[in-house]
Amino acid sequence: MGRRKPTHVVGNLPFAVTSFVGRQREIREVRELLATARLVTLTGVGGVGKTRLASEVAAVSGRSFPDGAWLVDLSGVGDADLVARAVLSSLAIVDVSNRTVEEQLVEHFADLQALVVLDNCEHLVDMCGALCNLLLRSCAELRILTTSRELLGVAGEHVYTVPTLSMPSPYDPVTLGSLAAYDAPTMLVERARAVRPDLTLTERDADVVARVCERLDGIPLAIELAASRLRSLSLPAVLDRLKDRFVLLAGGMRGAAPRQRTLWALIDWSYELCRPPERLLWARLSVFAGGFTLAAAEGVCAGPDLPREHILDLIDHLVAQSILAPVPTDGPPRYRMLETIREYGWHRLTERDETDALRKRQCDHYLALAERIAGAWNGPGQAAGLTELRAERDNLRTALDWATSTPAADREALALVTAMRYHWCADGFLGEGRRWTDRALRVADRSGPHRISALWVAGWVRLLLGDLEAATAALDRCAADATALGDRHALGWVSCLRGTAELLPGHLAPAIAAFEQTVEDYSDDDDVVGMTLFQLAMAQAHAGDRSAEATARRGIELADRRGERWTKSYSLWTLGYSQYIHGEYDNAVESTRAALEIQREFNDHVGAALMMELLAWIAAARGEYRHAARLMGAIGSVWRRIGASLAAFGPHLGAQHSACENTLAQSLRQAVQSAERAHGAALDHAQAIRYALDPSPIAQEPAEQPDTMLTARERQVAELVAQGLSNRQIAQRLVVSPRTIDRHLQNILCKLDYSSRAQIAAWTARSHLLQ
Repeated sequence: MGRRKPTHVVGNLPFAVTSFVGRQREIREVRELLATARLVTLTGVGGVGKTRLASEVAAVSGRSFPDGAWLVDLSGVGDADLVARAVLSSLAIVDVSNRTVEEQLVEHFADLQALVVLDNCEHLVDMCGALCNLLLRSCAELRILTTSRELLGVAGEHVYTVPTLSMPSPYDPVTLGSLAAYDAPTMLVERARAVRPDLTLTERDADVVARVCERLDGIPLAIELAASRLRSLSLPAVLDRLKDRFVLLAGGMRGAAPRQRTLWALIDWSYELCRPPERLLWARLSVFAGGFTLAAAEGVCAGPDLPREHILDLIDHLVAQSILAPVPTDGPPRYRMLETIREYGWHRLTERDETDALRKRQCDHYLALAERIAGAWNGPGQAAGLTELRAERDNLRTALDWATSTPAADREALALVTAMRYHWCADGFLGEGRRWTDRALRVADRSGPHRISALWVAGWVRLLLGDLEAATAALDRCAADATALGDRHALGWVSCLRGTAELLPGHLAPAIAAFEQTVEDYSDDDDVVGMTLFQLAMAQAHAGDRSAEATARRGIELADRRGERWTKSYSLWTLGYSQYIHGEYDNAVESTRAALEIQREFNDHVGAALMMELLAWIAAARGEYRHAARLMGAIGSVWRRIGASLAAFGPHLGAQHSACENTLAQSLRQAVQSAERAHGAALDHAQAIRYALDPSPIAQEPAEQPDTMLTARERQVAELVAQGLSNRQIAQRLVVSPRTIDRHLQNILCKLDYSSRAQIAAWTARSHLLQ
């Protein structure tokens, strides 16, 4: 039995909730493949443990991939066009770029030594293969590990067939002691004791354990399910029922491989052992993608034949039978199915001819959820609402896919993209928002009144992506339709966003006029006025108008009356910007940090970057050059991660950025500035905000600290240089390419302001003397 050693790994690998049994040989062999092959596919029968093996390989390979190991779960992705976007989401890259997702991924991985695990590719083979081919041809140091029942068929793909767990030969006598040498019986006994802690085995049970594993073909998922039955059945009873079921259901999936028929038979047996209400709920729960809450299960799955008040008890029973698994969360109770179990449930739902009805109910449920969050936006709970939408992204995508693919559901499609507007525009999912709004508008009746709100949302998304022409077209159409039907709220949004369309390219006079007209005409619409005031204040500040501060404070007061936080943060930012423009640096820092403190509650990377930019400009203006340089390094990293730049927000902000850069270039030695920027660039989003809010530790640092300038990998390379190793020898020692070592060495020389390996060796020796 292997145990994952606790280690810090860059990436998003989940922590295991059950022990990992055996597989040490497989882990070693897959790692050896990854050392020479850039694309490795783990294939094998469903339930054989491809996902778990891939996760363990990634976890123990952290040192080989200093830029991270990233797991991308494709099980909830039903549309091939969303494969690349799923990768982007798993990397926590905020999509506010007007470039394609593929272009953003290529840029992100271009110089990284990372491992990407694409899990559950079998239903998206063509798109996964195309994406792997693109990334591997464009990113020299990237490795990809995939799991799929079907090969991707990409040049350079190395295949590893994941075997079933080891078992004793049917002809060999076994004892309890000898069973411990095999993975399948070890897993069965361990999982059985998890559900029956009092389970005691005797030598007479050894043969039964071996035969149960044999019947299950050593498939880990099958063993998990069978072990759950030991809660109420004895080992001999499990063996007896397995024998009968496999004989009865051997032909249940005639087109499948034998081992797939075996797994199907086991799941079918688990299904038959459920009570009728449990079977019904199992089938209906298969409509959810990526997990679900108890409230969702009650709202979508309940009916005359399945009372709402029974859902919780039925879920408890399905959890006990390993059909469902609770998902750790700080929010409401949440559950998910293994994908194989979900596929089986969908098959049963299809037999009941309920798929269309359940998809409609699922869409209605998530539309109601999104509309509830949007309706309560201008009040307390904004951050919690966005967190809830992020948690339900797979289900929202499923609902959007159904609504935009079903002609009779065009109203639901338009309502859903409108209700999700703050998810798109305030939570960092602009690219996804444009895709779905465009799709919903394309399939909907071109003259229907339900298009009006979706049109101004489409305009907002396009504006933030920098596509002013497309945004203007959407707003013009919205204005025409809203005028004809007297939709005053939509006209208010159009008026506000027309001002935004003037502000972004720096047309201050028409922007100010549009915003002032909006505030005057729609003073009774707090949604519109709140969005307008901070933009009016920014335009006034750009123009040098001191009334900007009064406008910003009016926005803050409006937000406070409603308990609203998001536009308040932007109003505070514009207040700080105006104070900075007029040389009130202390006040500007106080206002901007208050704005950034609010942003910690949100996923709005653009807003946080704008506020950190302002703090960097203030620092440079106050002579805090090293602090400003470190902030600029952190900000540059944020803009790169989200695929955007300050240039998209107008020439006036761009001019302030350039002025700050010039000040730093004239005030800091290049080595010091590079070191501080490297410090900042190494911070993740949360760390960057934390530093921007409290930079006091920098005051205690000496003018140069080259030992802390270097990353952990760079310090490791420096140590090996001091030992006299060549670049090629270092590459062999660290199991990386010589080209990667060349890059690390250049970074070390630049950061330390050195020109030779001898200087690096001497610095390393001094560092050891100081420790």
